[in-house]
Amino acid sequence: MFNKILLPIDGSDISARAANSGICFARQNSAEVIAINVTQPFSTLIGFDGMAASYAISDGDYEEAARKEAESYLKPVLDRAQTANVKATSLIISNYSVADGIVEAAKENACDLIYIASHGRSGLSRLLLGSVTTKVLSLAHTSVLVYRLKEQSSS
Repeated sequence: MFNKILLPIDGSDISARAANSGICFARQNSAEVIAINVTQPFSTLIGFDGMAASYAISDGDYEEAARKEAESYLKPVLDRAQTANVKATSLIISNYSVADGIVEAAKENACDLIYIASHGRSGLSRLLLGSVTTKVLSLAHTSVLVYRLKEQSSS
């Protein structure tokens, strides 16, 4: 049913768990996975006054640091896929909008499923921070499976 699954990874625990679940799902469907991390361009650090948020870093330094950080998020996913005998590749892209980057990558790589985590924010934090997952759901022209952790019951 699914042949190529996009796994967005942001370095959070829940995205790592979603990736593990997505790899299991891919194995069950004999699908391959593409693990993706979307970085944001250096210019997103520039304030409204046109001054860089950090004077000690150049755009080249920022991009290199972002690439290394992305690689550190993606390597464990690739290792896990290899252990599970699932074909996997990784992709690092830069986009002002993480959601747009995910949706565009799914289209450009002919993915038929985006397997994405939801942090489960609600209320004010969702209003202020937004939700990449919600934006992906609204923009995607492909199937999206949202991975959510089961809520812990308080005893």
